[in-house]
Amino acid sequence: MAQAEQNEKEMNNSRRLKEIRQVLMRNKITRGITPEKLRIILEELGPTFIKLGQIMSLHSDILPQAYCDELMKLDSNVAPMPFSAVEKVISHSYRENWHEYFQSIDETPIGSASIAQVHHAILKNGDEVIIKVQREGIYDTMARDISLLHRLVKLMPPIGDLRIKNIVDLDMVLDEMWTVAQEEMDFLKEAANMDEFRRNNRDVNYVAVPEIYHEYTTQRVLVMEYIGGWAINDAENLKKNGYDLNEIGRKFVNNFIKQVMDDGFFHADPHPGNVKIRDGRIVWIDMGMMGRLTERDRRIMVKGVKGIAMHDVTTVEDAVLELGDFQGTPDRALLYNDLKDFLEKYGNASMGDVDVAETMNALMEIMKANHIAMPHGMTMLCRGLAQMEGVLAAISPSINMFEIAYARMQDDWRENLDLKKELETNARHLYRSAKKGAEIPSLTVDLLKDLLQGQTDVNILLHSSPNLTEVIASAIRNLVIGVCIAALLISSSIICTTGMKPIIFGIPALGFAGYAFALSVSAALVIRYLYHKFHNPYKPSRRRHKTK
Repeated sequence: MAQAEQNEKEMNNSRRLKEIRQVLMRNKITRGITPEKLRIILEELGPTFIKLGQIMSLHSDILPQAYCDELMKLDSNVAPMPFSAVEKVISHSYRENWHEYFQSIDETPIGSASIAQVHHAILKNGDEVIIKVQREGIYDTMARDISLLHRLVKLMPPIGDLRIKNIVDLDMVLDEMWTVAQEEMDFLKEAANMDEFRRNNRDVNYVAVPEIYHEYTTQRVLVMEYIGGWAINDAENLKKNGYDLNEIGRKFVNNFIKQVMDDGFFHADPHPGNVKIRDGRIVWIDMGMMGRLTERDRRIMVKGVKGIAMHDVTTVEDAVLELGDFQGTPDRALLYNDLKDFLEKYGNASMGDVDVAETMNALMEIMKANHIAMPHGMTMLCRGLAQMEGVLAAISPSINMFEIAYARMQDDWRENLDLKKELETNARHLYRSAKKGAEIPSLTVDLLKDLLQGQTDVNILLHSSPNLTEVIASAIRNLVIGVCIAALLISSSIICTTGMKPIIFGIPALGFAGYAFALSVSAALVIRYLYHKFHNPYKPSRRRHKTK
């Protein structure tokens, strides 16, 4: 029996792998992947790949920004599963017929996404609720597709102007995507997220979260309070019902900043479908995708924001170095110059003119260029900020998130300012500076004395860029090969002046072999040079950030 199941599993894998290959070949993947082509491929591969694409759009620290922007266009509304499948999932989760718990469930779904679909229902006690039902077999399907992707990742062609698989471990990225997808498929986890979010915002009068019916919630079925009202970007209906769009926009931004800066636990998918306005309150729903920032991450992020506001390159550089994970040894000079260009473009703008999403995207491009990976929470924050900007553009385009965030940080700093502690810290620093400053004259005399006596040693540490290192190594390699070929030609010529046997074409065979080998190596080098010059469109290049 076990062998039969294993054989059936292998057959299913083979069929799915064949489907994937057919889609890839139909889209001519061997000619490279453009952003639009990648999105189309994922859409053709079905719901599980759409969800993976949406998770991939979070990785602006790995993928070029154009690909992230295109993947964010993936439509999560997919063909709904039949109501019979919905009944089967609910009954299997409750281990008895769903009629034991619900008076009725609307057969037509309110929405249907890649992982689950949502139905309106009424409980036995008459409460109006929403049921979120996981797609039948979605876990096994996604597990199989992730396994197949691990096989296919080795065949992935270059993306954009970078060979992504040479910069990042794609198997590790797939594992991370699978972890995120598993969290989204665990509705008990989402229910816990909603409870935590509610606790964090219990003192915010204008924020609400749907109540969860825990007694009816399982890993595959989530039952929550029905939320009416209007989507946050439904400007027309909001105005008709007396709402002030600017007030909604300010409160929306203030609450998101609170989630990020104070709680370290924020809604990572705040698109209009997940945020509603009801009874004068902002209602956050669908919390399968949440972001977390540690206390350390938040402290460093505040430091970086202050550095941008003060146009302090060193402060921003220190924040990046503290926050990021490096592929190898960072090139400090290159990173400094990139950040300097970045601040010349964005640091001089007034607070009200800063585009947060554009600024974060530009910073992520610098991270990619310097092979720096950001924590997962930071990449999710970038996605959330981009979606926040989209909502604000629809309801209150005059509101600037950066200005509000910086003002909030200033208020927090004033509220938490401990004058006694600040005075003690500054006095300690002043004492240390004065004590060390008193030693400067004697150290200067010693230095000059050693210099006059010729006893001064200067240590110089030289760093070269990867491109320069490759050029030097290639030049030395070609020089050594050239010397060897020249020596081989000279020795073969000398042999040809002798009568050494055997003879081929009137010259000694050993001399002929030497000529043939030398000419073959020379031809191979010329062909290799021409190939790399004219047939390598994906050679590494550095994109410089222009400010003029």
